Amino acid sequence: MAVDKLRIRQELEMLNIAFWHDVDSDWGRRAHEFFTEDGVYTTSHKARKGREEIRGFYAGREAKGPRVARHLIHNFHVTVHDADHATAEWTMCLYADDGEAPLMSEPPILIGAVRDECVRGVDEAWRYASRTTTPLFKGSKPTSG
Repeated sequence: MAVDKLRIRQELEMLNIAFWHDVDSDWGRRAHEFFTEDGVYTTSHKARKGREEIRGFYAGREAKGPRVARHLIHNFHVTVHDADHATAEWTMCLYADDGEAPLMSEPPILIGAVRDECVRGVDEAWRYASRTTTPLFKGSKPTSG
């Protein structure tokens, strides 16, 4: 049976869009669900292992008060290893600041190279075994990660 690489690419892009939609519009309240039980999420500041640490990161961010953020996804590239394993590499531009919208328009606070190791579970859902963001450019405002 041939692996449908285009379908996998589309599924991973949809996963990525759903993840950032949750983070940007609902404080990342479901972000931990996008990871495997022992998934590792490495932001520009530190690594968090397991769903509980990832959930705690976003709950802590929400507790700090109002923030506007938009994570923009560019140059999405997928390498399919087999029907249940793939690597996605892409560029993220992050526009974010504390406060209520509308805020002053500024350059992105981070442009990063992101690498996702993705696995398909027995439930057929794709999840992140790991996500690593490597900063390439940083703005003057700090990221919350």
